[in-house]
Amino acid sequence: MSAMMMLLLQPLSAQFLGSGNSGKVILLNFGYGPQIPIGELTDRFGNNFAAEVSADFMTPSNWTFGVQGQFLFGSEVKEDVLAGLRTETGDIIGNDREPADIQLRQRGSYYGVRAGRLIGLSQNNDRTGIRINLGAGLLQHRIRIQDDPFRTVPQLTGEYEKGYDRLTNGLALHQFVGYQTIGKTNGVNLTIGFEFFQGFTQNRRSFNFDTRVADTEQRLDLLAGLRFSFSLPFYQGNSEEIFY
Repeated sequence: MSAMMMLLLQPLSAQFLGSGNSGKVILLNFGYGPQIPIGELTDRFGNNFAAEVSADFMTPSNWTFGVQGQFLFGSEVKEDVLAGLRTETGDIIGNDREPADIQLRQRGSYYGVRAGRLIGLSQNNDRTGIRINLGAGLLQHRIRIQDDPFRTVPQLTGEYEKGYDRLTNGLALHQFVGYQTIGKTNGVNLTIGFEFFQGFTQNRRSFNFDTRVADTEQRLDLLAGLRFSFSLPFYQGNSEEIFY
């Protein structure tokens, strides 16, 4: 039984404990970082943060192909879509005729595919160097209306809320350039760099309740950010192809 268990565990241990980090590998990445809006997006939102989960397949020659998803969130909304509901003192009145605590927040996401290459700069580790990615996907953002937990505002319940949230999405391009290191024998696997988004978007709601018109204009939404991430590598191949 012990001999059989060793045969079963040997390929798994090679994936994580091998002294070499060459060959095919799948990287599961977890990232986080700040972003700043540029262009039209600055009229609606302030700075935000992005949390990312992505996966890449890396060839023996360090070419990469992957998918990524980001969740965008921020607390500064410059466009007051609820101005028409406010009193002279700036309050929004709830169903009990008392001021309701309504907050506006930024929410968004990006989902896409990417391709790139890791250009090795180290003689001791050819998987330490400059990482470049180019990608495309769907960029989306909206204004989240955070309700008062103790009182209701009838104008913002159910489907009515969608008339104020400015749901916007469209095709986006993505670029990343930074430094990546994939360590040997359980070494450090980190990436840090700059990323850029160009979103060709449009409001997807048929009617905005506050402006009383449909917003059909094409937008150019730009984001620039700094991203830190760490990776879990899963090396591909049998035990004869991986050094122990």
